[in-house]
Amino acid sequence: MKKYFYFLLLIFLLTSCTEDIRFNNPAFQTLKDNVFWRAQSYKSGTETTGIFVVEGSLGYEKISFQLPAPSQKTYILGVDDVTKATFKNTYPGQEEEFTTGEGKGSGQIIVTEYNTVDKTISGTFKFTAVNVNTGAEKKEIHFTEGVFYKIPVQLDPKFSLY
Repeated sequence: MKKYFYFLLLIFLLTSCTEDIRFNNPAFQTLKDNVFWRAQSYKSGTETTGIFVVEGSLGYEKISFQLPAPSQKTYILGVDDVTKATFKNTYPGQEEEFTTGEGKGSGQIIVTEYNTVDKTISGTFKFTAVNVNTGAEKKEIHFTEGVFYKIPVQLDPKFSLY
């Protein structure tokens, strides 16, 4: 009887020692006002206007970057209206929009890889965006330690995020 008990115990130990590995590939995540934020959906591509856009969304919240091109380089925010970062919350009753632009906000988007073979884009970001509603209580929002990794690039010329 002891042999059966030891045999069952051994089988139980071997089957309970499995690893549940979960890869975060692709990913779009950041600290939004020092609170962890991870997108559930993401996409990127060139809009019909010729502007390249990277977007991540979580429920009613959306972060989007507007870039002149998906080149590997550092894009500075707050300088012009071509390179912008935007955060929108579309939850009914809590709608708000924060953006960077010419003379508004600050930060940077660094594209570390644009893979034309696998059709993905990766990089890092940090920015402070200003509320478009100047009368709102919350004037700005801060994003730090942001990463977008292997976001799929849609090559459809009719690509639109809106």
